[in-house]
Amino acid sequence: MELLVDIRWLLERQAEVLPKYPDVHDFSGLVAAAARHRVNTPRLGYAADAAWRAAALFHEIVAVRPLLARNALYAGLTVVAYMAASGEAVEPPYGALSDLAKEIRTGRADVYACAEEIRRWRI
Repeated sequence: MELLVDIRWLLERQAEVLPKYPDVHDFSGLVAAAARHRVNTPRLGYAADAAWRAAALFHEIVAVRPLLARNALYAGLTVVAYMAASGEAVEPPYGALSDLAKEIRTGRADVYACAEEIRRWRI
């Protein structure tokens, strides 16, 4: 199933998973994440699936840091929520989301590497 979300969906997830950290520092970062995950052909010969779309949300939130705090946590919980809403459950191993966020911050993981990890977590 192809699920396309908007900033409202992202804000609802934020309120759901981080109720004590409601402040968004940069709404344009959330808008960018929503726009990025909607791309149908991120590169030639690559079809966007739910894992890639979740990875685009994750990568953008971690890289741009639209919240005042807890961006990696929010990004990880957004991946789980997005995949579940797309009809594909994931179960990341303990610490995997944190490790992947660190890889993004250091420039060692791009959106395609994130998508591969998310595919491995499918159950």
